[in-house]
Amino acid sequence: MNQIKEFIPGQKVEHVKTGGLYQIVCLAKIEATLEDAYVYQALSNMTFWIRPKAEMLDGRFITT
Repeated sequence: MNQIKEFIPGQKVEHVKTGGLYQIVCLAKIEATLEDAYVYQALSNMTFWIRPKAEMLDGRFITT
């Protein structure tokens, strides 16, 4: 299985462990560390989440 290098805004992804569906909003920076992070929105209840880019791309999310 090829590892994803980037997600793009508008792309839909699935969390492998929970099956939750999300939409990528944008790539941002974590203020305290300047680490890249994705802002993404849950399609089930429209809440927004932020996760470091490295975690988003480590295999726990797949494109739908």
